Amino acid sequence: QAEQEAQIAATKQTYSMLIIDKKRMKLKDAGLPAIVLEQTPKLLRGRKLPIVKAKIGPQVMSLICDEKIFDLVPVKKEVKASVSGIYMVDVKGLHGPSLKVEAKPKSKWKQAIEKLQEKAGAKPIK
Repeated sequence: QAEQEAQIAATKQTYSMLIIDKKRMKLKDAGLPAIVLEQTPKLLRGRKLPIVKAKIGPQVMSLICDEKIFDLVPVKKEVKASVSGIYMVDVKGLHGPSLKVEAKPKSKWKQAIEKLQEKAGAKPIK
């Protein structure tokens, strides 16, 4: 794992790109080159991966995104991203406010439990 991260860090380049779309999809449906499909282990081919479709210059490409930054990637916005091959490692906003993850609204069940915990005086659940 550490060797792979060192190799990715050595080959990463920063590009300015327009994010068109982002989804979690299977490798064969993502529109990646055939050589990528051949090189991936058979167990990973059926697994859903975070895929980002981006326009880099005049070219539209499908990139595999790092799981840690997938929620940070804004759709229909221009960003500066560090890319190693077809793997997106890091993303920074180019225009406007800095990128933040939107907090998901809590479900009714979680809200009810939180209210009961508060009444009982217990510590809040994370």
